Amino acid sequence: MEHVLSPATLAELRRPRPYPAVSVLTPTHRRDPHKAQDQVRLRNAVAEAKRQLEADPAVGRERRAEVAHHLDQALSEVDLTHAEDGLAIFAASGEHQVWSLARSVPERVVLSDTFLTRNLVSAQTAERPFWVLSLSADRATLWNGGLDRVVEQRADGFPLTRRVENFDPERQERIGDLPSAFREERTRQFLRETDTAMSTVLREHPRPLYVTGPPAALALLDEVGSVTKGAVHVPHGGLAHGTPDSVWQAVRPVIEAEARRDTDAVARALETARGRREFAAGVDELWQSARDGRVRLLAVEENYRVTVSDAGDHLVLAEDAGTGSREDIVDEIVEQCLETGADVRFVPDGALGEAEGIAGVLRY
Repeated sequence: MEHVLSPATLAELRRPRPYPAVSVLTPTHRRDPHKAQDQVRLRNAVAEAKRQLEADPAVGRERRAEVAHHLDQALSEVDLTHAEDGLAIFAASGEHQVWSLARSVPERVVLSDTFLTRNLVSAQTAERPFWVLSLSADRATLWNGGLDRVVEQRADGFPLTRRVENFDPERQERIGDLPSAFREERTRQFLRETDTAMSTVLREHPRPLYVTGPPAALALLDEVGSVTKGAVHVPHGGLAHGTPDSVWQAVRPVIEAEARRDTDAVARALETARGRREFAAGVDELWQSARDGRVRLLAVEENYRVTVSDAGDHLVLAEDAGTGSREDIVDEIVEQCLETGADVRFVPDGALGEAEGIAGVLRY
């Protein structure tokens, strides 16, 4: 299942396909008792997609069979053991993908000439993804971080390793000789190569970067590197050979402190906007402003969801999902704001007070 949404991947997903491009979205659960229902819900959603394919006169028999086959293949690749909060299956002629999302999605099936991406975009933004680069004198490990975890990223050349004769980093730590390993020219070259590899990752997947390692390693990387100069340093050795949990526990306090500062900065920006009459709140007002490209900063509470109905020139709250209702209007607003260059921030529930879940700073 896919997890990392890069700009290039998003552009590819949005590319027009021969009709039909099928999007199947369903909420999933990380824990019981609801987790047990996920398999049934997912199979029912795929069955509904096949029913719509069968009933659509614009879909020929061969195309219908091909897309249905890709739906079945995608279903067989789903691993609900490690389910998050939502799942998206995309299937079209000659292709299929399965995406696991750290944000709930409405249950829906869409047949179009493009895949439905706004829930992926919103989930990726809400997760606040980051990279962790862990250094030692003989290894550089890259970790893909999200809301509550990191997992090792084995791609783009990582992990990087080098053979060091008679090198025992644990012994050097015990006897206090670790800095000497970072005075060798071969170590300097190794960290230059690490910096170059990291630049490739950041170019394809730009996100905040945290670097862990002994203080001597962090100092040397700053000296010989370029793209890692703006990274947040977390002085903590041993993590290049560590476990995902040990890395997460090391960086978690730093990330949580930054999140608190970010929430405070958002609150100040919204308060300033009120005084300048640049403040907007509520899905109806922000939906209109997002479509006009007027939103400069959008703040959304992490678990804010609302179902609305389209009343022509504005939106009205709906009691429940029904024909014509829009369950993912918040994700739609998030995606539209990102498309027009707005800064989108997810904040803890209750942080927006009277704004009731969503607020923004307008450009004009």
